[in-house]
Amino acid sequence: MSLAVVTLKKGEGRILKSGGMWIFDNEIDSIMGSFVNGDIVLIHDFDGYPLGKGFINTNSRISVRLLTRDERKEIDEVFFEQRIRDAWEYRKKVVDTGSCRIIFAEADFMPGLIVDKFSDVLVVQSLALGIDRFKTMIVDIIKKVLAQDGIIIRGVYERSDVKVRSQEGMDLVKGFIGPEFPTLVNIEENGVRYQVDVKDGQKTGFFLDQKYNRLAIQKLCKGARVLDCFTHTGSFALNAGIAGASEVTGVDASQLAVDQAKENARLNGLSDRVRFICRDVFELLPELEEKGEKYDVVILDPPAFTKSRSSVKNAVKGYREINLRAMKLVKDGGFLATCSCSHFMDYELFTKTIGQAARNVHKRLRQVEYRTQAPDHPVLWSADESYYLKFYIFQVCSER
Repeated sequence: MSLAVVTLKKGEGRILKSGGMWIFDNEIDSIMGSFVNGDIVLIHDFDGYPLGKGFINTNSRISVRLLTRDERKEIDEVFFEQRIRDAWEYRKKVVDTGSCRIIFAEADFMPGLIVDKFSDVLVVQSLALGIDRFKTMIVDIIKKVLAQDGIIIRGVYERSDVKVRSQEGMDLVKGFIGPEFPTLVNIEENGVRYQVDVKDGQKTGFFLDQKYNRLAIQKLCKGARVLDCFTHTGSFALNAGIAGASEVTGVDASQLAVDQAKENARLNGLSDRVRFICRDVFELLPELEEKGEKYDVVILDPPAFTKSRSSVKNAVKGYREINLRAMKLVKDGGFLATCSCSHFMDYELFTKTIGQAARNVHKRLRQVEYRTQAPDHPVLWSADESYYLKFYIFQVCSER
């Protein structure tokens, strides 16, 4: 069967040609041939030059997502098995694979698909119509590839319950792929044990991208008084506790997250030194400041304050406010770990915002290190959306 051909307008396709994976609706000149949304199509430049193959969805602003730059390649089981093997071999070299992200969408050349491994459980998130058609096949291939390394997957859960699917004209989906299994999964990372709720936890149940950033704060926390803001299920707080912090307070606005964090503290024998409270961080920080509280280490790991370009201005205000408040709570010579997980809040803007916060409260920042997401969430150059996590550690000094 001949595939439909998507032809770009003259001068368009800049993202695709510079190494990215997306073609937007306003870049397309014509679509020749019959197709239904989700089908594989050929991609041609305005002059007929072949640019590859991808899947089409005219419901989405991202009308075509590239699968391969070689239009002679068949998109079949062999194709996906090679992609999965490449992704898995890469993880084995760069990351602790006990729990890790196996597939990171465009950055693994599998657009719209995320697969996380928590010990012996997989969590799948399908965000694009084209890849959704191959979902079951891909899961079977991943299980086969891991089994060849002696890893037997006991269950697969789908967390395609995210709003972005509606932009693709897809229903939100959540549930088991294959047999049911207990959805509270025990994992270990950096010597810390967690219970991950793959059914009702945020995103896929646990934020694997901060793995080595959590490890990086351990060296600062021995004997320290630590405040962990937006703690979620307690991961930074517990890393501080394991490292020998004298006292840790974790704060989150979700009671469900706080309950899970308390359970994780119990799992690690840290309940005496690591406590969690359910509060709005924006309300709590000024109260702590008023009481004259001071900490050796303050950690800020907020949710994305912006998920679109249009709300960046408000996000800047939010990041500036929490960083400003946090700096006031750090003892002179203490440390601030701060991050942003929104790719719209880019490195330059995030850095500038923190600088403004420091000037506003007359603090001097000495950068200890700058980090990004763990390497199982690789940053694909020219695919800007794959570079989203910015993580700084600073020493905070009063002006001298």
